[in-house]
Amino acid sequence: MRQLFSRLKSKNPQEGARSQKLSLADVPGKVTFAALVNWTHQCVAVIPCFNEAPLIGAMTAAVRRHLPNIIVVDDGSTDGTARQAQAAGAEVIRLGRNGGKGAALRAGWRHASQHGFTWVLTMDGDGQHAPEDIPKFFARAENRGAALVVGDRMGNSAAMPWLRRQVNRWMTRRLSALAGVDLTDSQCGFRLAHLETLLRLPLSARRFEIESETLITFLAAGLRVEFVPIRVIYESGRSNICPFMDTWRWLRWWAAQQPASV
Repeated sequence: MRQLFSRLKSKNPQEGARSQKLSLADVPGKVTFAALVNWTHQCVAVIPCFNEAPLIGAMTAAVRRHLPNIIVVDDGSTDGTARQAQAAGAEVIRLGRNGGKGAALRAGWRHASQHGFTWVLTMDGDGQHAPEDIPKFFARAENRGAALVVGDRMGNSAAMPWLRRQVNRWMTRRLSALAGVDLTDSQCGFRLAHLETLLRLPLSARRFEIESETLITFLAAGLRVEFVPIRVIYESGRSNICPFMDTWRWLRWWAAQQPASV
């Protein structure tokens, strides 16, 4: 992966993520032109969940108003998450034990590919993403030809808890420096991605660092990445993020991305 970072850094650092042209020199296959996508039939929502029984049913029902195909990955829940998701109309993949968000997402992506979907919309299962924002992702992919569209909450960052906001900004600054491009919200899990490309990229993160790894790897491969403003929802106060442990994991991941000293 460091070789991909080196190629990215050799480009003009003034070329932001929004201005990069789609190039699949490092990725076999071909991205479907988004303007030709029938989102209802070709895109599926993948929602990783861990003990989200109180929220996942209502969320699934709300997502289905915009996207009928939903895969909920039950990441070792001990409550009724799977039952509530199935009752609301989602297909459920049950993992035997909690393996982390990154592992759950990859399981969902593989399952989606096996069923012939070409695009995937990822959302968190804790109710912090508004299904009403889903059409914005489709429109941005169509209008800009992006392989990855990321939700951007920083336009209304005051609505985020103070610590989460500061950590997000701190991580985003470091990822921007690593990529050589100006990023906005690097940690948002509300995303739309071209599925074949996603599965061909060398992604291995098992937990919350998957957001950073996916974003940086798309950019390193020369793929077009776009950001779209979305609502900020923290009403429930729920989150499966463990501030100390997940920050420690992210720092370990971050250290592994640094160029080897000469």
